[in-house]
Amino acid sequence: MVTDHRKQPRRRGAALHAAILQATLDELAEVGYAKLTMERVAERARTGKASLYRRWPTRIELVVAAVYSIMPTVSDAPDTGSLRGDMLAVLRSVSAALAGPPGEAMRGLLSEALGDSERAATLRQSSQGMGRMVMTEVVRRAVERGEIQASSVTLRRLDVGQALIRQYFLFDGTPIPDELIVEVVDEIMVPLLGCPVP
Repeated sequence: MVTDHRKQPRRRGAALHAAILQATLDELAEVGYAKLTMERVAERARTGKASLYRRWPTRIELVVAAVYSIMPTVSDAPDTGSLRGDMLAVLRSVSAALAGPPGEAMRGLLSEALGDSERAATLRQSSQGMGRMVMTEVVRRAVERGEIQASSVTLRRLDVGQALIRQYFLFDGTPIPDELIVEVVDEIMVPLLGCPVP
């Protein structure tokens, strides 16, 4: 039976926005990306489809927004007191996220974008680069502590750890072994940035 959202209390503004994002995450967890529809999200959020389409014109944009709503932000960047500790914490956080709705979304979004240049462009435009921003904050603190030189920091070096974790996830799934995370940090990330491995 379809619920008539018009007969239920109306939410607006930030409350409605949050309800839609949560409904999207719940749908991802329950039915997966392939079966997620704007109609089902609207019903779960107790609103109309028009409310979704005004904010997110496509399913890709809605799902990306929902995923980013629960991902760590720069203010959440770990501060363990060492570059190695911070990098381990970041990659463990990425690993945990990939085991939930963000991982389901990533698989679906990538499969939908492959071979479709318009959808691929939408996905690129919707991506916020939060992973790189978190890693930038981590290495900024390491530079301030004197662990590494600012000249050793490049965009590729910031991206490599998370890229390797995503690669493992896409081809091998979850859980991502903690031993792999430690190896990526100790054998690749820390040496690339010129920090001695303990």
